[in-house]
Amino acid sequence: MNDAPDLSGLIKAYDVRGIVGDNLTHEVATAIGAAFADAVVLPDGESQVVIGHDMRDSGPGLAQAIAAGLNARGVDVVSIGLCSTDGLYHASGVLDLPGVMVTASHNPAAYNGMKMCRSRARAVGENSGLGEVRSLASRYLADGVPQADAVGAFSERDTVGDYASFLRSLVPLENVRPLKVVVDAANAMGGYTVPAVLGNAAGLEALPLEIVPLYFELDGTFPNHEANPLDPANLVDLQAAVREHGADIGLAFDGDADRCFAVDERGEVVPASAITALVGLRETAREREAGRQATVIHNLISSRAVPEQLEAAGAIPARSRVGHSFIKAQMAELNAVFGGEHSAHFYFRDFFYADSGMLAAMHVLAALGAQDKPLSELLAIHDPYTASGEINSTVADAAAATQRVRETFAGDGVAVDEMDGLTLSHWDSEPRWWANVRASNTEPLLRLNVEAADPEVMERQRDALLAVIREA
Repeated sequence: MNDAPDLSGLIKAYDVRGIVGDNLTHEVATAIGAAFADAVVLPDGESQVVIGHDMRDSGPGLAQAIAAGLNARGVDVVSIGLCSTDGLYHASGVLDLPGVMVTASHNPAAYNGMKMCRSRARAVGENSGLGEVRSLASRYLADGVPQADAVGAFSERDTVGDYASFLRSLVPLENVRPLKVVVDAANAMGGYTVPAVLGNAAGLEALPLEIVPLYFELDGTFPNHEANPLDPANLVDLQAAVREHGADIGLAFDGDADRCFAVDERGEVVPASAITALVGLRETAREREAGRQATVIHNLISSRAVPEQLEAAGAIPARSRVGHSFIKAQMAELNAVFGGEHSAHFYFRDFFYADSGMLAAMHVLAALGAQDKPLSELLAIHDPYTASGEINSTVADAAAATQRVRETFAGDGVAVDEMDGLTLSHWDSEPRWWANVRASNTEPLLRLNVEAADPEVMERQRDALLAVIREA
């Protein structure tokens, strides 16, 4: 056996991310395709895989290389070509096939990668097959991909129309009041899916929506700004356009369009927790009308308003660790109707427990269009507290910094838990605040989130915590 290359920097805990032509080549992609076949597809008793790719120039070639690896192991490939990540999840769900999405999501232009799933969009992560994929791909790069007795077949299928129809069946928008909607696609997959779902590019009935497009031309070099709406700098154009056009709402999608951020009519960014509360309450009402109990998942750094409002509406709120693999697993385990994260990933039971930025956007449009208030007023009730947002601090020793935080702030009515990092809570008495510190898995960073019922309390706790975290 030849020396096997180390792929730990490429095949990470949840997906594959690398620099094209450097650690991510066609040879590597073929080895990963073959490894996915042997570690996940064939052991699951599957014989076909659906593959899609985003708008990056390297996407079609990498998709073909992955298909070659799968075919070599006797697995048939169904290519759906250009699609968003939730478009791939839809295909995996309705076709009941495992899938590979070729995307680097919001990463810069030099990157590409892969997201893998089992049939019906079930996540593949470090502990659910991706570790085995990494090991096998490394071996196949060293010794060559073994050839099956019968090579798999390759076929193509167009699913974007079915995807659009499926989403519209979940959230009807035909009867909303007329809305002007600015959409910033960042030259990424939203420029492909928005016209299909919210317009009539897929041949569906026109909706009472006036779409004002920003950067809909597909261009994986991202000539206008990065496709990462989590960075406030990438929302500036959308905010300005909403004000300029007098729009009712602005929407921003990330590179593979599985996340969606909203901007209200004033150009103010809507917190993802407010969207979680809004959609969670809509889904709770629908479940209760059908005579079913509703469980809604929120990650542990979502606003406290989320579980408070869900519980008041009769739902069972369930707290989760940060990260899509944890939420997806908990969604399936609890049969939760909906789940939301602070990073604007929103998950739906009726979408195979997978995340869909488009479906979340449609829920917001439906709620906005069903009444006459502007978005800022509609969402005000869901955003009653003051949050710091996620603040990253470079630290030499994350464990030591976390211990300093514990020693300084625990006690005196402060509850402590360690579900994900360290959470401190003084929410049951005045002054009400909570904070979470979590170490990054990949960088020497400690991430801080603080929320309080009062802005001055939030600022005071935030500054005190940062002073302890950043002690030399």
